[in-house]
Amino acid sequence: MHRLMTMFVLALLAVTTARGEDSDSLQICLQRGDSCMQQYNTFEALGHYQKAYDIAVAQDSIRYTMTDWKPGVNNYIPDDKIPRDVRLKLANCYYKRGNYRQCADLLKNVPEDSLSHEAFRQLCFSYQKQGDTDSYIYWTQQLVNRYPMDGEMVAGLVRAFAQNNQPQNGLRCGSKYSLYDMHNILVNRAMADAYFMDRNFTAALVWYQDLLEQGDSTFNTLYSTGMCYSQIEDLERAYKYLQLAFLTSGMQHYGCAYRLGVICVDTKRYEEGLGYLALARDLLKPDTTVMKAITLSQGEGYYLTEHYPEAVAAWKEHLTYNPRSIATYYNIANACAYLLNDAEQAKSYYQQFLALARKEEHPNAQLTEMISKSEEMLRKPSLRH
Repeated sequence: MHRLMTMFVLALLAVTTARGEDSDSLQICLQRGDSCMQQYNTFEALGHYQKAYDIAVAQDSIRYTMTDWKPGVNNYIPDDKIPRDVRLKLANCYYKRGNYRQCADLLKNVPEDSLSHEAFRQLCFSYQKQGDTDSYIYWTQQLVNRYPMDGEMVAGLVRAFAQNNQPQNGLRCGSKYSLYDMHNILVNRAMADAYFMDRNFTAALVWYQDLLEQGDSTFNTLYSTGMCYSQIEDLERAYKYLQLAFLTSGMQHYGCAYRLGVICVDTKRYEEGLGYLALARDLLKPDTTVMKAITLSQGEGYYLTEHYPEAVAAWKEHLTYNPRSIATYYNIANACAYLLNDAEQAKSYYQQFLALARKEEHPNAQLTEMISKSEEMLRKPSLRH
């Protein structure tokens, strides 16, 4: 019996020692992770924090809280400070590395009253950055309930509700904040935009004018102010603010140019309006370099899948962006001659090909062969007429 008791005591000592060593190891891992974070080395910090997390899981110190503690079934560790630190540090590291899903998975299981303000924000932003608007709204509401004067998060919540086609919910939230602070530009912008989305242009104008008085002369504020005046048919003021907005955009915003053109025509500034509309059209034209690549690839894709009329149409469009593409004229001519039986088109594109190809001072062997075949095709009776 004495021997059995001795063995039991030794076993307890072994378990206690192991847990003590794990606790020491956990603290060492956290300290190493902290040291790496001070050097902005999130790569190595992640390894240390993950190891600390694994140790804490093995100790059952993360799995159980007071709410699910059952005596004799699982362990409960009073205060539970180490698990909270482990989760928050690991989540912070994941957040700073752009792994927002892992960050959210860690933080959503921490009781809200145990989340630091920064961790709570990271939880909200993690869902926002994943494009999960519903979860972003839910968690940001919880944060704002706890930190009602966090203007940045209030503004984000107002915007999220507006984007979710619930501008009225956002306006209620923003209005509560504005009872205490009417000078937060982030919140005021969000409120103005929410009223705009709700098509309450008169109310939106009040907020946009306040923003302008605060010195917020950004493109969005100027453009939206002009659009509000346009909607309530105050065209002279619409013209004023849209013109300022267009200049602020570096004269590069096609939507603003278009709206300004319409306003000018409606206010009998015909020449000016036509100029803005022409500029809007030019700004809407696609990027030439990109369209060259797209249309060329489309032509090849259609050709290889035996959609020959579509291939020819794509190659013709390619020539509008790249009129000196010698090979494209040749491809169209061959497709028309051999696959579409369109002698007239084939003759025209062989001639256009030759006109460009013969200007090459040092044609390579492939181009020389293409020239020879084109000349041969044009000598055929079917293409002479």
